[in-house]
Amino acid sequence: MIDTVARGAKWRRTFGLMVCTAFGAIGGAVAHAQLPTTPPTLPAGHTVNVNGAALWYISEGQGEPFVVISGGPGAAHYQFPYYSALQATHRVLYLDSFGTGKSTRAKDRAEYTFMRHVDEIEGFRRALGLGRINLLGHSYGSLVVQAYALKYPDALRRVILSAPFISGEAWQGGNDYVNESIRHHFPEIAARIEALRARGLKQSDKELTDVMGSVPEALMYYGNVSNAGRLNVDFNPDVAFALGGDNTDFQVAGEIAALDFRPTLKEVRVPLLILAARYDHVAAPRFTLQFKTYAPQARFVMFEQSGHNLFLEENAKMLEILRSFLATPAAR
Repeated sequence: MIDTVARGAKWRRTFGLMVCTAFGAIGGAVAHAQLPTTPPTLPAGHTVNVNGAALWYISEGQGEPFVVISGGPGAAHYQFPYYSALQATHRVLYLDSFGTGKSTRAKDRAEYTFMRHVDEIEGFRRALGLGRINLLGHSYGSLVVQAYALKYPDALRRVILSAPFISGEAWQGGNDYVNESIRHHFPEIAARIEALRARGLKQSDKELTDVMGSVPEALMYYGNVSNAGRLNVDFNPDVAFALGGDNTDFQVAGEIAALDFRPTLKEVRVPLLILAARYDHVAAPRFTLQFKTYAPQARFVMFEQSGHNLFLEENAKMLEILRSFLATPAAR
């Protein structure tokens, strides 16, 4: 147990992801949080040239490829090692997308586009000679993976969407819910945010970012608030602002706002698994349950004890479900 009076940790809520720039817990809301576990030693990483960028990745195990696409946009391989147990039967690959982690960063943020993130998965698959892959996308990554499944169906064995968004409207719905929650639970912070926005400041302005960073992640990302502070995330905000506008957590704009996979999800012809979470305030059940209607061919599982980071909160259950799904016949 630790004293959770702020110890210099700073949080930035951006695009479905609370980003921690230092280990430690924050705020009275997580007064019983455990110390974060020591980050594991990473396996030797590798780089591969894709579309003119050096992309960094981790590879573990042998067998059918299982590729993990992280959230953000702008976050690196923060989900390592939560899927690594699958390396007993699969080759697990964690990819840092263009602009994230140890991969190449753009000189101009206009180079960051949604379809570049989609197409780089195909370039990555081809460059490594992976053949047909199993592909998981979490949060923002779920949007990338849906687009990939529609554009490159012959490259896939199976698809998993974790804490997914079905549309830009769903993304905005998460924004609205979280901001209302801040007004209810942290009205003093909400008042400061509203005052700065009234002055014309955008989320990309440091003064507003710093105030938003004082909102505990426990409010929106965990079913069990004691899990807050256990992820250490490498994050590039330029990617988030390029894809969703300079006020991403208030009014999503740009490419993300225009996305809507509801009319086309029935066209996904590879086995599809949807992992949603009951206490996900970002990708909320109000919207994730729409996958049952628009992707009736999918297997849908609700994690009843988790928030947005279900891969952390119910890891054993997730791995059991994934092993079962990965054992089913793949697309031919």
